[in-house]
Amino acid sequence: MADEVAQAINQAKEAAAEAGFGDPQALGESGRKISLSFDLVGLTDAPEIAQIERALGEIPGVRARIVYHSAMAWITAPEGLVPNQIVEVCARFGVQAVLTDDALRRQSLYRAEDVAPGQVPRRLPRGKHGRRRAEAERRDLERARAAGFFHPDSVWPTPEPGAAREPRGAEKRAGDVLYTARDLITTPRLIVALLLTLPVVALSYIPQAQFPGWQWACALLSIPVVSWCAWPFHRALAGGVRRGAVALDGASSLAILAAFAWSVGTLLFTEAGSLGWRGTPDVFALTAQRFNEAELFFDVACGTTLLLLIGRKLSIQARSSLLDDLAAQRVEPQSQVVLVSHNRATGKPVMEEVSVSEINVGDDILVQPGQRIPVDGVVIGGSGTVRPGVVETVLPTSSGLVPVEVDSPVRAGAINVGQRIKVRVQRTGHRTRIAGVERWISGVNALQNTAVMLSTRSARLLIPAAVSVAVLSFAGWVLGTGNPALAFGTALAVLACVAPAALALSSALALRLGVETAARHGMLLREGAVMRRLQGVDTVIFNRVGALSHSDMTVETVTADVGENPDLVLRVAAALCLESEHTASRAIVHAARQARDHDSGGDIPHWIDVNHAHIDEDGTFHAQIDLPVRDAHGQHSRQVSASLWRPHNLSELSGRLADAAFSGGTPLVVRWNGRDRGVISLHDTVREDAAEAVAQLESMGLETMMLTRDAYPVGRRFARRLGISQVLAGISAGRKPYAVRGVHNRGARVAMVGDSSVSECLKVADVGVLIDAEAQLDKASRSESTGADVVLLRRDVSAIAQLMGLARKVCTVVDRNILFAWAYNAVAVVASVAGLLHPMAATVLMLAASLVIEARSNSVRKYPAA
Repeated sequence: MADEVAQAINQAKEAAAEAGFGDPQALGESGRKISLSFDLVGLTDAPEIAQIERALGEIPGVRARIVYHSAMAWITAPEGLVPNQIVEVCARFGVQAVLTDDALRRQSLYRAEDVAPGQVPRRLPRGKHGRRRAEAERRDLERARAAGFFHPDSVWPTPEPGAAREPRGAEKRAGDVLYTARDLITTPRLIVALLLTLPVVALSYIPQAQFPGWQWACALLSIPVVSWCAWPFHRALAGGVRRGAVALDGASSLAILAAFAWSVGTLLFTEAGSLGWRGTPDVFALTAQRFNEAELFFDVACGTTLLLLIGRKLSIQARSSLLDDLAAQRVEPQSQVVLVSHNRATGKPVMEEVSVSEINVGDDILVQPGQRIPVDGVVIGGSGTVRPGVVETVLPTSSGLVPVEVDSPVRAGAINVGQRIKVRVQRTGHRTRIAGVERWISGVNALQNTAVMLSTRSARLLIPAAVSVAVLSFAGWVLGTGNPALAFGTALAVLACVAPAALALSSALALRLGVETAARHGMLLREGAVMRRLQGVDTVIFNRVGALSHSDMTVETVTADVGENPDLVLRVAAALCLESEHTASRAIVHAARQARDHDSGGDIPHWIDVNHAHIDEDGTFHAQIDLPVRDAHGQHSRQVSASLWRPHNLSELSGRLADAAFSGGTPLVVRWNGRDRGVISLHDTVREDAAEAVAQLESMGLETMMLTRDAYPVGRRFARRLGISQVLAGISAGRKPYAVRGVHNRGARVAMVGDSSVSECLKVADVGVLIDAEAQLDKASRSESTGADVVLLRRDVSAIAQLMGLARKVCTVVDRNILFAWAYNAVAVVASVAGLLHPMAATVLMLAASLVIEARSNSVRKYPAA
């Protein structure tokens, strides 16, 4: 019986081995599994996912899961698997698999020499050893990369030096536009092209410099220029052909290759190959008398390459990104700062060096002179000056510095250029302002607005059209003149003169720089399309509280009706609005507490019970309150109905209460037991630059309105101080969105400016501007939360005028760029077909057109002036 069981077991093992189960080759020597994650570059179609997963599943012991949205592959594989097998399988489908840093770090730790097979690396302790842990992980990661993942046969896939990694989830559709990789436009390529192009051009255009065999020397000098130096443009062209897309520099690449091929063919099959041949090319125009069948274009091939490299290099150097500047100001988590704490036993301060990642909210740190501030906080010790970061929300002095003292806020990324200061931490890491702005700008850059799509689509259509015109021009000139060299010169000029990059950048670059310029001045736009809507705005509506005045309010006067106690009026109002977070409610509660603290006694209760409190749609507070009543039976409490409301017009009050309500600040009426008992007037401070900002908007031709809940006399008096044209008064909070929509329905294009209390109004306006929103930056990044198209981190009203001016400037630049790009391409192509442009002159004009558009687009950075 035992023999039969053993035989059955052996047969089962053999069958399992034949099926691939239990194979050490498949499961690895120990049978353990590892997890790998790969970024998939070039994953274009969702149907490919199933095919790739099936192909990966054919590797013994491998299970694959691909997520299309994030373009990532999650692999479970035997421990002995070489990751290059995954890469090779993906490459068969045209997808480049790049091992993520997290997977690389995990595997490097597993394969380190001090970790036994199968032993999980020990987790290093936290606290003061956090820096050592981070440094050890970084060394392991560098060692893993240098050693080829600790495997002699592993070939680790990394993106090519110029290949920009596509964002996760980005889709490549047929008809997309490919830009030349910026990382491939290197200084060595430019230097080599310059050194080799200059003698080629000199020999081609100076007959006295031509020696026997000069044309062959030009051919030899052109080979590295046309091949290696022009490789970025050829690579973009090949990538476009493979992906079914259009490369913006594809026409220039074709011109370079065609010029070189024609010239080589001319050397080999015509008299131009003889040692005594001399060339007399035209410089600006093509003429049949001087063009013969033995015309060389080595100068065009090399000159086009050199000019393209120069132009792209200048563009890269002049085009600094806000994200790059923000990243440069970010403080690394491993950086050291001095943490100040107090010894509870001795009460003495203790200073300790810790990493930035160990700082918590509420900690106190010392910022030395010349040190970059790593957190958002407030100065609690010392004074000096700081150089603000790239996002300015406070106007610096003429030297570009901002003075700070105790209670002054400081932001991460700023540099302390004065004396040592002590900062109390308020926000760290991803909650700092610089991190929030970086996330915002990253989200804006990920959106594709209509203008960018139109410009790139136009550029995509321009290149096939130029190739078609070049072919037709060549055929027409050959049939008309019988001169192939002259015909080829016109076709080459057509390819060299078109500037699709200028057309593609005509709107995209100006919009991006406009959005970044606004962000540098503390104005965050949701997307580039907001610029167009801002340009069309003709009416600006300000919410009075929060936009034109500071949010903090104070009780100015308390006017009681005849026979009423003003302290009791204030005490009842405070009891009604005690739970409210509105600025007016906080001011009343604060005043009531001060009055209570100074009260020396009397019949007024220190505490009033409130029951059944609620707020109606007009913003009126209602409740049942217990008030003391004195009658024949003595003093006792009685429950009465009370309310706190705001008058809308003069007819709602009479007598001294009417005079008090419409002669002071913002009035609130206190009523109980069916009768108005008193009026509380609130005062809020007008923002310092509000009047000047309103005057600037009026001078720009914009109509200004103020939206307020106050009665018309109060609102009109406030608006007259600032020069505001119209007042929408007596409108409760719940009715304000209807008022904004009503202005819009009358044909006005409205920009609504207010704080978070009028978020519904921001949603219904053409453009919603959320002012003084730094504390709500994270919340404001979600459009469903605030409805704001623009988030202002600044507190000054002049930012609205700057925003409107910037939008007009950007849109003007965009419109003129588009007009110039189309006009140039049309005129240049016609001139090339007519033989009026030499291919070299056409290349110069193409580069000049692109640089003009870039220079005009960069002009938006100088606006608005400080």
